[in-house]
This record gives sequence, structure tokens and C-alpha cells, in this order.
Amino acid sequence: MHPKHHSRTQPSKPAYIMGTSGVSIDYATLEARSNRLAHFWRSIGLRAGDTIAVVLENHEWFLPLVWSADRSGLYYACLSHTLSGADLAYILNDSGAHSVVCSRQTLPLLQAAKNCGARPGLLLVDGEESDTRNITASLARFPDTPIADEAAGSDMLYSSGTTGRPKGIRKPFVEGRPIDEPTPMMAMAPRRFGMGVDTVYLSPAPLYHAGPLRWAMLVQRLGGTVVIMERFDPERALALIEQYRITASQWVPTHFSRMLQLPEDVRLKYDVSSMRTAIHAAAPCPQPVKHAMLRWWGPIIHEYYGGTENNGLTMISPDEWLSHPGSVGRAVVGKIRICGEAGDPVPARVEGTVYFEGGPGFVYHNDAAKTEDSRNKHGWTTLGDVGWIDEEGFLYLTDRKSFMIISGGVNIYPQEIENVLAVHPKVMDVAVIGAPDRDMGERVVAVVQPTRWEDAGPALASELQVYARERLGGVKTPRQIDFRRELPREPTGKLFKRMLRDQYRQSGTA
Repeated sequence: MHPKHHSRTQPSKPAYIMGTSGVSIDYATLEARSNRLAHFWRSIGLRAGDTIAVVLENHEWFLPLVWSADRSGLYYACLSHTLSGADLAYILNDSGAHSVVCSRQTLPLLQAAKNCGARPGLLLVDGEESDTRNITASLARFPDTPIADEAAGSDMLYSSGTTGRPKGIRKPFVEGRPIDEPTPMMAMAPRRFGMGVDTVYLSPAPLYHAGPLRWAMLVQRLGGTVVIMERFDPERALALIEQYRITASQWVPTHFSRMLQLPEDVRLKYDVSSMRTAIHAAAPCPQPVKHAMLRWWGPIIHEYYGGTENNGLTMISPDEWLSHPGSVGRAVVGKIRICGEAGDPVPARVEGTVYFEGGPGFVYHNDAAKTEDSRNKHGWTTLGDVGWIDEEGFLYLTDRKSFMIISGGVNIYPQEIENVLAVHPKVMDVAVIGAPDRDMGERVVAVVQPTRWEDAGPALASELQVYARERLGGVKTPRQIDFRRELPREPTGKLFKRMLRDQYRQSGTA
């Protein structure tokens, strides 16, 4: 199915509702907006296989924009609005986007990216700027019927590489693919999660992330209603579940932690009994947090493991997790292969690199070497995670993409932060690690050897945080800066980062 079908069978049904403003857009309006935008893309010369970028907060126009690209055969690169201008400029240029869509809220970031050399033209969805075109203001002159050459497009999302440089994940373009072609998840979601035309789905996370974007679009393919939180707030999330009788939702563990931290009388005053399915992913969920959520919401919490690359997928039901605590499930897309250093499978319960056999293909845009590194000699693909499987095929992850940090469901690579802090004149040496954090899962910690030990203290920590924020943006800025007289290194200069990270893990959560 596709939203276009639901615009005919249930035109006045809400396709999505904005959680704060209450703005409700029905399927007929979603169809008209996406069709008019598709005509706009053709009017500025974009054809199937071209790329646009979207840099928006959770905005009323986000879903019409991606559906318009998806029905125009375009790649749509949905990018974070928390990046620094330099990072965004790099990604925009790397993606090859012809244009980037922004809002009044994200326009200053786009202007900063322009100052750093970003090449795509700017398009606004709201407000007035003398040098930036407002595309929604002129849509009335375009037809609300489909373009003549409709073809399915694809998201092109960015996932950081081992060096910290983001890499675009680009699926092979298939010319003329129907826009309503069934997907595996369209068959799986009704069967595993009971999702369908009656689903009312809460999306509490930023839509530029792979999970929230793809789940929201899936719900609309099935004919359900998406309730979008403009910004996550734990009590507001519970209020929306009660107000709209939410039946399904998708979370990261940080959301669970923040809801559990609410006073008990606040948590329990909201009726969440309408919920039939809650799905979580993006980061490891501490077992005590998951047990607490299961006690609160009941056996409705499902988990999956996969990446933006979409090369394979595991899932685990609530009952399965209770009998296999800590597992992320069994493969539902592709076949799990745990391989040793030589690239060959190892026995059950032996740790190795996690590969998927037979999953969908992907490439890292403009990075043939990284694409090649993600394959082994058998042609199986990996996200770089480490784990093991038991005799029943349940996967347990024990490490993630070397020393990648996952904070609040966001992937952060230490090397990029280290590269910035290392050039500060008061820093002799630095290591960035993820330390356990009850709220965020992990927090970014910079362990610094100062040039002068006398400088070690709160003033220098604050100075380094300001320095990092200006160059990296808020998400990558260390929340904690600790000082040591010397970092643990081999005589060759190699940092014992695992030792450092393990010390923080053993010290518990702050």
C-alpha cells in the first residue's frame, strides 16, 4: 500500500498530527502536498536518481517533503539540525544534493554551512527571506495530481565512519520502481506487531534518524495515524499516549529512562492501556530499565537490532527477551554469521564480528574502501559490531563499532572529538570514551592530559567544552572532562583506550 491509496479510501483520516500544536493533516492533504512538491522538483529540473537534502526539526512539512521525493524517484538525505556548520557543509557537498530544504529554525545553521562552502541551493518551507525561496508559498500553482513519471525514490541517510567522517548510505537506484511496491516490513509489521489501518503511532524522536523516519512512513503506508512530538518530553509523551489512545510507538532507551525518572504519581496518572506495541532500538537498553518498563507497560516491548545500512535485522519479543535477557533477538532479515579474525564462522557462544548473509545490499557513498571493508571474503556485510549467538540463534552484542559512543540513541565517534581537542594549546594528550550514563545510556567523556598540570580544573574543563561546542556542535561536546597526569599508552604511542573505557565502566554510573 501507499498513502495515495488511503487518500482515496479515507481522505479525511489524519495521516499525522503534530503533538504540540495539534495541527492535523489528513491523507487527502498529504497526497495533495506531496504531489505538488513532486511537480515543483520537476519544475527546477530534478529527475529520478537526483538528490535533495532536508534539514528540519520535526516540522509540519517534513513528511510531505519526503513523500514527494519518494514518489519522484529522488534520494532524500535527511540530516541532523544539531550539526556544526562545517559538518553540515561536508555532508551536503558529499551527498551531491541539488537543493536543501530548511525552516526558519534551521536556516541559521544552513547559512553557517554556506559560509563553510556548502553548495546546494536553499529552500524554505516557512517564513520570508530575501535570498531564500519559500517553496510552500508557491505550491498552489502546481497540480495536486501525480507527476507523469512517478518512480520510487529512497532515503539516503548518513552514518559516521570509523574516522568520524559521516558516510552516506545509498541504496542502488532502480529505474521505474513502482512507488507502492510492497516492502518486507509491510508484511512483518501486521504479523509481529499488530500494526495496520487502525494504528495510532507515537513518534517521539527526531525524524531525520533512520528508525523514526522509516517507521513513520511505514505506518502511513499501512494507513495509520502518526502523532509527532516536536520535542521529546517524558510527561508530554505519556499525556499524548492517553490523549490519542496511542497503540504503537518507537523509542530509544534514553526515553525509557527519562519516563521512569518521573515521580511515580506523575507516571501512573496517565492511562497507557491503549498501547499494544512499543518498539525500541538504537542503543543497548540496560536490563534494569527494560525490566522496569515491562513491569509498567506489560509484555508489549519489542526490540530490534539493525543499522542505517539496513543490511540485516534482528527482533526479539517481550517473552523471548525475558527468557534471553540481554539479547537483541534472532535474524528476521538476512542470516547472522559470527566470524573470527580470518572471516570464517565461529561456534555458538564464541565472540566475533557480527555479519549478515543474504541481506539487502548497500554502498557507502563516495567511499569504495569503506564499502569494501564492510564485506568479508564470503560477501557477508557487517556494521562492525562484535557479539555472539547462542544455540537457538539469539544474538548478544558485546561491543559496538570499535569504541563508538551511543548517547541518547545518537552514534558519536571519539576520534573526531579527539582531533579537535588535541590541537588546543592547553592539551597535551586526550582520549574520548563513552562512560555509563543512567539517562543517556552513555555520556561523552574527554580524559585530558593538560600541557601544564597546574591548569587542570573546572576553568579549563569549561574552556574546552566551549571550544568543542563551537567546532563540533552540542551533541559531540563532552559532557564530562577529567584530567590525568598521563594517559595509558604503549611505548609505540598506541593508546590503551579499552583499558581506560573499562575503568569508567567498572566505576559505575554517575
